[in-house]
Amino acid sequence: MTPDTVFLELDRACGVRLFTITVQDPEAGLVRRAYSSNPVAYPVSGTKPLTLDDAWSRQVLVEKRSFVANTTAEFRDLFFDHAEINALGCHSAMNIPVLRPDGAVAGTVNLLDVEGHFTPGRVEEIERLVAAAGGGLLAAMQTVRL
Repeated sequence: MTPDTVFLELDRACGVRLFTITVQDPEAGLVRRAYSSNPVAYPVSGTKPLTLDDAWSRQVLVEKRSFVANTTAEFRDLFFDHAEINALGCHSAMNIPVLRPDGAVAGTVNLLDVEGHFTPGRVEEIERLVAAAGGGLLAAMQTVRL
C-alpha cells in the first residue's frame, strides 16, 4: 500500500471536513505537511515552525496527548491560521501524536470540523482508528522527504 493510500484510507475512516498529517523535521525546526484532504487551502509540503513553548506543543509533542478543542475560542490563541480554518467552516480541532517505537513523536494526525464535532465518543473512535493504523501509518509518514 502506498503512503498516499494509507493516508487517504485513514482520512476517509475519520470522516472530517479537513484532515492533514504532518511530520516533524527537528533538524530544520519545522513540521511538514505530508497529506491534506484540501490541498488547495492546505497544500502538501506546507510547513509550520516546530516549537515546544506553547500549551498545544507541550500537550501534543512533549506529553504525547491528543489535543481537542470544540470551539474556535479554544484554539484561537494556539493556531496562527485560525481565520483560514474558520473560513473553511471548521470551528473544532483535534490533533493526535503519532509515536515512533522509541517513544519520540514522528508527527501528528490533524482533524478539523464544525463546532462541537469532537464529542468524547468521536474522540475515542478517532484515536482507535489512528492506533489501528499503527505501523502502516508510521511507515507511510517515514517516507516523507524532510
